[in-house]
Amino acid sequence: MTNDFDNLLPALERIANALERMAPPARKSNDLSAADAFVWQAESDYLQPVRNVNRIEIDLLQGIEQQKTILYNNTKRFADGLPANNALLWGARGTGKSSIVKAMHARINAERAGALALVEIHREDIPTLPHLLHILEESGRKTVLFCDDLSFDMQDESYKSLKAVLEGGIEGRPNNVIFYATSNRRHLMARDMIENERSTAINPSEAVEEKVSLSDRFGLWLGFHNISQDVYFEIIEGYAKEFGLDMPVEELRARAKEWTVTRGSRSGRVAWQFIQEIAGEMGKRLG
Repeated sequence: MTNDFDNLLPALERIANALERMAPPARKSNDLSAADAFVWQAESDYLQPVRNVNRIEIDLLQGIEQQKTILYNNTKRFADGLPANNALLWGARGTGKSSIVKAMHARINAERAGALALVEIHREDIPTLPHLLHILEESGRKTVLFCDDLSFDMQDESYKSLKAVLEGGIEGRPNNVIFYATSNRRHLMARDMIENERSTAINPSEAVEEKVSLSDRFGLWLGFHNISQDVYFEIIEGYAKEFGLDMPVEELRARAKEWTVTRGSRSGRVAWQFIQEIAGEMGKRLG
């Protein structure tokens, strides 16, 4: 009998190993004390810690002083446990909408270590938002939930779940979470989407109202617009000083102006790309 069992043992071990390989990996636990910033991985139900956030110092963001002041006050109140609003940062591309959110998170945490967590959710994962909010609520940590480039197109119904979560749903937004989103669209909907509703719906005004009312769930709207050439030069010169890029101001401005012509636009993002070009030429590292 013993010999029979010994003969079966290798086969049983192979079966056990095969079953172990087939079994799904153990689910990682979500620990919001592990870092100050995370990216929501919806497929694995996991908050991936981010040790080094890709961001620019708040003082280097020029031409948006009013937006910085308003967002700072709102974020500081939230961190202090006071009432604060969800914020929609909308406007032209490359004007600092996402940069200001990441920089503001760093500023608040510099004033009080660990005051806020920053969690980024990707646009395509918005349908999982209610589940993520439940995780964040259970953690108890004050969290800025951030979605970059949020917008909705035709046949996209996920905006309805976002509306319920932000305001009006039976659960709503947890007290320890605030939602910040950036978008190129003020109402988060494409203009042709709104016009289509207006032309095809039985009651056009009600149909359009349904589509654009999502943005009303954000108590704070901050507009970001194209910058003037003077502000553009201020941004360039601020970066050059910060990173020790020694170049005569006249030459720096001339090259910066030429750079905007080749890019066909003038913005904070274009300024940063120009600075990376100059730093590369000089053999200097940024950061």
